[in-house]
Amino acid sequence: MSADPQTPAAPAAPEAPAPVAVPAAVTAPAPVTVPAPATEPEPEAPAVNEPLVLLELIQRLKLRDVMTSKLVTVPRTATLREVQELMRQKKISGVPVEENGRFFGLVSVDDIIRALGGGYIDEPCSRHMTTKLVVLEDDMPLSFALRYFDRYHYGRFPVLNRDRRLVGIICQRDINRALLVELTNELNRIETASGQTPGLDGAYSIYVLREFPICKYDFENAGKAANQIKKLLQEKQFPPKVIRRIAVAAYELEINLCVHSDGGVLSWQVSNGRAEIIARDAGPGIEDVEWACGDGNSTANEWIRSLGFGAGMGLVNVKRVSDEFEITSKKGSGTTVKSVIYVGVPAAT
Repeated sequence: MSADPQTPAAPAAPEAPAPVAVPAAVTAPAPVTVPAPATEPEPEAPAVNEPLVLLELIQRLKLRDVMTSKLVTVPRTATLREVQELMRQKKISGVPVEENGRFFGLVSVDDIIRALGGGYIDEPCSRHMTTKLVVLEDDMPLSFALRYFDRYHYGRFPVLNRDRRLVGIICQRDINRALLVELTNELNRIETASGQTPGLDGAYSIYVLREFPICKYDFENAGKAANQIKKLLQEKQFPPKVIRRIAVAAYELEINLCVHSDGGVLSWQVSNGRAEIIARDAGPGIEDVEWACGDGNSTANEWIRSLGFGAGMGLVNVKRVSDEFEITSKKGSGTTVKSVIYVGVPAAT
């Protein structure tokens, strides 16, 4: 297991995904890790609620939940002047070039400005559209888009589905709007539930044990174990703050197993007022555990980094939300990470 938590399995390590050529079948990178704030309060501090809510949202939300899906598109035969007029009418700054669901390129305001200056504004957009593009897939976590906006500084990204058909466009404004709505809904839910949460001492009468096998590069199922744990905690009416901390730890450890290990088991147990999340794998192990637990340190290979992972925050996030944290690893034999989160206050003895 490595220090950081994510796309389709590929045994070889291809080159980093520089912008993708579009007119042929467009190959989009796939799901991702979650960028975490560089500095956040310790788990026991009251303010930890806010960053955990945000971290949970960018893990849970998919691009399909955020993107603009009602698109204004043009065919390849449309002139750049027609695109310019369309931009003026719709008050948009980029228009996808698409025919029958197949994505060919993008015309931006910059392309129009160059056409006006170069005197070819009446030529078809197929001759001057931008075709070397980075595209995303609609089932990627929102965290992936955040990372790509930070990396490439583009104004927007086309979004394709698994059939390589254009289904949306995502820009930073879409993300800001969606996060504001979701945060408002979450705050309302917390306020409603605050008066309904049972006493924490009830956690001492609950015993739960679950184990989840995690396969290497199984991105189709990555995150499902953490979601099941979260749903079970919600059903048993654990406090929202406790649920978030457990969900973050489970998610980060699950993604680590999927991305950085040869596969393993994620186990979760609640008993005696403690929630224990344990990730065990059979290799390849971590050579320098202390270094791997540092902010921004990652053992991810170049292929994983090229897909947007390897930020070096996986173990850091787990440690941050844990009341107790242990990690043992031996190069070549495997890694075990244990996160303990207190879910209740022990009765006086």
